[in-house]
Amino acid sequence: MLYIILALISGCLVILSMVINSYLAKKIGVFQGTFVNYTVGLLFTTLILVFKNEFANLSMSALSHIPFWAYLGGVIGVMVVVISNIIIPKIPAIYSTLLIFIGQLFTGLFIDHFTGNLISKGKIIGGFLIIAGLMYNFNVDKKQIAKNEQ
Repeated sequence: MLYIILALISGCLVILSMVINSYLAKKIGVFQGTFVNYTVGLLFTTLILVFKNEFANLSMSALSHIPFWAYLGGVIGVMVVVISNIIIPKIPAIYSTLLIFIGQLFTGLFIDHFTGNLISKGKIIGGFLIIAGLMYNFNVDKKQIAKNEQ
């Protein structure tokens, strides 16, 4: 149960982070905002490592044994922040949240498929139901906007 609660909190923090980062990006620029985001994150992580006294676990020999592809998470993280900084101000938060969720859902299914994990028809159908609901909601909003403009 604890992990479910932590996952929900993480989801809330991701959306909150995206909104805050996009505001920062509007004020100082997309890449500048991304730089500030990662600089503050680095400082915060450094403080945690110092207070927990865990710098000893971070040696060059340990880092050299990690495969190259494992470092791509940082590159992907930067791309996520940059893309979020671009899209959040352009489309409503609910649409960007759902679209990002759909991307995560189908990427998870793709990864599960290639790592041999179980993929049920229900997961696939659920993903398509979310897409259908998003499209339906988009059309309802579009009609409402057109009606309000008359």
